[in-house]
Amino acid sequence: MEYIHIGKIVATFGVKGELVLLHALNKRSTLKGVEAVFIEERAGSWLPYFLESAKAKSHTEAYIKVEGVDTKEAASKLIQKKAWLLDADFRRLAGAKSPVSYLGYQLIHEEEALGPIEEVIEQPHQVLLRITYKGNEALIPLHDETLLKVDRDKQELHVVLPEGLLEIYE
Repeated sequence: MEYIHIGKIVATFGVKGELVLLHALNKRSTLKGVEAVFIEERAGSWLPYFLESAKAKSHTEAYIKVEGVDTKEAASKLIQKKAWLLDADFRRLAGAKSPVSYLGYQLIHEEEALGPIEEVIEQPHQVLLRITYKGNEALIPLHDETLLKVDRDKQELHVVLPEGLLEIYE
């Protein structure tokens, strides 16, 4: 199964074990149709937490209640843990304009396929796309000046990169 990292648990809410999920879906979401959120309790270990309820708080946060977490104390043990969704759930929920929706897209520069986008790193003032280019990890900046076009049908992201950027990864 493929999992997509969507965010992390950032706080508890109330006294009945509700959690605040900070996510990168880029739209208000009630996680409709999602059976479980996978929480990374230890690195590389995703445990399913079955949703009892979810309410949208904002474009980047949702209140979630999961089975087996019924107290504020139990919920607090999950704070700062990464949250993941199954790829199919993620694809259905991610906002079309969300950079994280480009995961798996082929990155194209001057008609050359550079590789699939393996990770989207959203920072306050820029988005970085992680790919493996010629056997090396490469971080490609994505912003108005570099984004040429998005082809959702072909799952391609066309970019114009600054001269010399790719050479540093060869």
